[in-house]
Amino acid sequence: MDWRGVPAVAFALLAAAGPGAAQVRVDVDLGAQVMRVAAGAGVSYEWPISSGSLGRATPRGEFRPYALYPMVYSWKYGNEPMPHSIFFHGQYAIHGTLETDLLGRPASHGCIRLSPRAAATLYELVAREGAVIRIGGGPEFVATPPSPRLIALPMGRALELAPADSPTAR
Repeated sequence: MDWRGVPAVAFALLAAAGPGAAQVRVDVDLGAQVMRVAAGAGVSYEWPISSGSLGRATPRGEFRPYALYPMVYSWKYGNEPMPHSIFFHGQYAIHGTLETDLLGRPASHGCIRLSPRAAATLYELVAREGAVIRIGGGPEFVATPPSPRLIALPMGRALELAPADSPTAR
């Protein structure tokens, strides 16, 4: 990510949200590829997402955003735009994508992608109220590039395939 020249709008806003402020609850279901959001005054949303594809796992757990940027360009992935980025763990973020046709299935390098409109809405809510982000569900794949001799199985296990000419192959 290229952080130069990008205003860290939400550092102050996140600090202002403080422990007594209302918090947005963001629940990400990696199995269903959906995000459910509950904000103050009973406002709720449900949006399709794209999370990490096979071999590029999205972190699971409970997180709090530590930085928000209106626009980030990912130098690592060809200067791809990442509008309305909400960073929650290292270089992992929730952000908008122009590849909306891929929403609803794993397609990212580990970030959580939303439609631009949904990302803008979430960004404003989190900037105003703070957030707790919970990510879970779905099979847990190994977070390394798959080998042509391995088949990914749920729960981080892999099945090694025997070569076709091996005595154990059938």
